[in-house]
Amino acid sequence: MEGSEMRNRADAGPSEPGRDTRDGSTQTDSFGPRLSKVNLFTLLSLWMELFPQEQLEEDDHSEVAKTSAVFQIRRTGLVVARDSKVVGLHCSGPELHAGQAAIIQHGASLADCQLYFSRRPCASCLKMIINAGVSQISFWPGDPEVSMLGPPSEAALDAVATEKLKSNSRPHICVLLQPLAPGLAQFVDETSRECDFLERMSDDEPGLNTEELFNRYGTFLFCISTTSEQHREILTHMGLENFCVEPNFSNLRHNMGELAELLAAVAAGVPQQRYGFHREQHSTPEPSPAEASPPPHHDGLSQEVARHCIIQARLLAYRTEDPKVGVGAVIWAKAASDGTGALSLVGCGYNAYPAGSHYAEYPQMDNKQEDRQRRKYRYMVHAEQNALTFRSGQTRHIKPEEPAMLFVTKCPCDECVPLIRGAGITHIYTNDRDRDKDKGDISYLRFGSLKSINKFIVSTRMGGGSCGTPLRWYGCVGKHSGPAEQESHRRKKLCTNRPHGPPAVRSQNNNSSQK
Repeated sequence: MEGSEMRNRADAGPSEPGRDTRDGSTQTDSFGPRLSKVNLFTLLSLWMELFPQEQLEEDDHSEVAKTSAVFQIRRTGLVVARDSKVVGLHCSGPELHAGQAAIIQHGASLADCQLYFSRRPCASCLKMIINAGVSQISFWPGDPEVSMLGPPSEAALDAVATEKLKSNSRPHICVLLQPLAPGLAQFVDETSRECDFLERMSDDEPGLNTEELFNRYGTFLFCISTTSEQHREILTHMGLENFCVEPNFSNLRHNMGELAELLAAVAAGVPQQRYGFHREQHSTPEPSPAEASPPPHHDGLSQEVARHCIIQARLLAYRTEDPKVGVGAVIWAKAASDGTGALSLVGCGYNAYPAGSHYAEYPQMDNKQEDRQRRKYRYMVHAEQNALTFRSGQTRHIKPEEPAMLFVTKCPCDECVPLIRGAGITHIYTNDRDRDKDKGDISYLRFGSLKSINKFIVSTRMGGGSCGTPLRWYGCVGKHSGPAEQESHRRKKLCTNRPHGPPAVRSQNNNSSQK
């Protein structure tokens, strides 16, 4: 297999996991299997391809459908990375391709960026991307944006054009996949089955069969490339016939299959039914004048979009350097965009030690260690902090008039709440794990009294309780459960002591531990 087309772990960067000291972070033997950055960006691009589309007007829908049918244009997801940090998440929209949306939003700032596509981009997008000075363009080796499975004329012409653009371009254009770290697929599957979201559902509804629910949504409907024969034909037309030589072709499809299964497991941990975010109602007095003003008006997101964004955060969490729990965070703002329903990425991150740290440079112990000097909490950078630090551009600030939404896989701690409020975040989507708890080194007491920000908490219940105040459930009207039920739920969570997988897995990813 030619190195210009595909790089495996040996020459695609530092080996992961292991004692890697310069992957922008620290690795230690105590961490669970870790998702490489290449595979993280690939999975995010695949997931962005499935971003829920807003409904079009009837006339627009027919025109778009007619154009797509003629040219067989496939929806495409795109991740823009700079210095190994995500600075853009894009997808095809009713009019713009993912690459075109990235050009419009980033412009010349794409220079020296790396672009990860869920499909090989069409010639129209590729010529603009090359012209912007992108350093590397990689794509998932499936059916291209201009489909090879449709009428052959346009696909053949586009394939010739993209190959000529590729051969004469400055950027490195390739398929970039890495084998998963040993045990990572099983680790993700087990932790997804026992994740905070499914556990919350089980707590709310004790008779719920979460295993059956997980298995029901454990199928990721992303076409690797239909049959092996069609895949071979597609790769040949794309100029990647070297992939079709055994055993390289089998290895390629195996790596693709493992990545698709991993994404399916992460997505199944946040089921589509019997699940949702509800807006939390407050009955406590204002804690301070600083929180007296109501949050900006926001119509809310659909449950599908909220679910999609929290799964993005869950994918990021598998890059964690915390030996106990992974946390991921994504910030979106309402702004001009395409394909994402006018959402624009502000930033994303996961909990890790400071960038550039060396192996075992900082303490890694939790609050079970008697010596507080050996605990991790003063050194670990939280997911929310990384998302705010590494924003999607030097000038990407949250404007006062635009709603900014934080999706985070764990309740924000007291250290992060002032940063979230100071940055102008208006909405938080999360669960209430560890809420109202004080663990000494880290506490979660301020989130409950935070009133200047709309809080959407995961729950399986739309009604009940004695509050009596209608709330918006993204187009539906329900009632939030009353304070007595909330307190009962928190007491039940404190008393719950269920095992989470085999001991080896529990020690790697105990979701009830701190950040």
